[in-house]
Amino acid sequence: MDLNELLKLSWRALLANKLRSFLTTLGIVIGVFAIILLVSIASGLQTYITNQIQGFGSNLIFIIPGRLGGARTPGGVMVNKLLIQDSQNLSVKLKNVADIAPVIQQITTAKYQNKDDEETSILGTTANYTKTVKNAVVEHGRYFSQSQELSGAKVAVIGQTVKNNLFELEEPVGKRFFIGNNIYTVIGVLKKRGAIFGIDQDNTVIIPLSSAKRQFGVNQVNAIYISANNESQIPFIKDQISSVLLKRLTKDEFTIQTAESSLEIVTNVTNILSLALGGIAAISLLVGGIGVANIMLVSVTERTREIGLRKALGARRADILKQFLLEAVILSLTGGVIGIMLGITGSLILARLLVSQVTIWSVFIAFGFSVIVGVVFGMAPAIRASKLSPIEALRYE
Repeated sequence: MDLNELLKLSWRALLANKLRSFLTTLGIVIGVFAIILLVSIASGLQTYITNQIQGFGSNLIFIIPGRLGGARTPGGVMVNKLLIQDSQNLSVKLKNVADIAPVIQQITTAKYQNKDDEETSILGTTANYTKTVKNAVVEHGRYFSQSQELSGAKVAVIGQTVKNNLFELEEPVGKRFFIGNNIYTVIGVLKKRGAIFGIDQDNTVIIPLSSAKRQFGVNQVNAIYISANNESQIPFIKDQISSVLLKRLTKDEFTIQTAESSLEIVTNVTNILSLALGGIAAISLLVGGIGVANIMLVSVTERTREIGLRKALGARRADILKQFLLEAVILSLTGGVIGIMLGITGSLILARLLVSQVTIWSVFIAFGFSVIVGVVFGMAPAIRASKLSPIEALRYE
């Protein structure tokens, strides 16, 4: 029996029970839809975070206090031993090969007239910050100068979230506002930077390092950003950083991280996340496959006399096996195609609210799974149908 005839017979059998076929296909649709949607979310998250990290610049090196398992108190709290003096020592050591910007970070209230933002991130840093962190671009106004930094001028550059929360439709440049109990003058507004790891980079106010040191009474820095003049110099700069810091600190009291190593960590985490989410979704597809096997077994039982009659009229065992296997594959493929279309549509809709990105490999995997489900879960019912004795089948009531 040729393929066209088998297809006609299979479609006719499936259409004879439209509701049952639809419900069976629905299980496959849900499984494929879930795979594409969940993997798209993980892939979109990876792309988004990667772009954010790359926005800092590929030449960026940053130093943060502490290391996992080291420099902690008996209570498990990390001790910050990075000082402003460390960044000054590094500036001397790396004067001709990199730009350096130490950062003091505090969360406090920013207030303008009757509006306030209680969770504003205040960054105290140097005039080199915009040279070091590439995505810190001033959109309106200007950044503070080195002389303003050294003199402890009460000037500030604000992010877009702070602008919207405090000044709304007003032009903020030139306006005076409170950071805690101190008055600062806005001299610039940063270009929108978005969020990274759930942290809004636009809810930020940047002030001179000396001003932050005096206002908050701290001498420790939360991070030291270093931008290499040449990417090929990064290994040399890391060695120089270690040699400077190890004169005062132990290796467990600081961590040197690069944009490349951060991307590698993010990629590993999101790849695991993609596999985990894809595995969860694949369970739905497995359940759908069990539904296909169940319905096909019911179909074999219901059509026992039909099978016996066809065998009595000369149908071969292989013809019966192919027909029932083809019916299972059609159910799975139909569900797979519909699931792919719904998954892509759902991902595009979700992209307006969250980060989501459909990948070609997730589509192929979902489609391949639907084919495998049809073959694997349709094989047992097809074999059972092909083995029926024509005499016993004709006697079946």
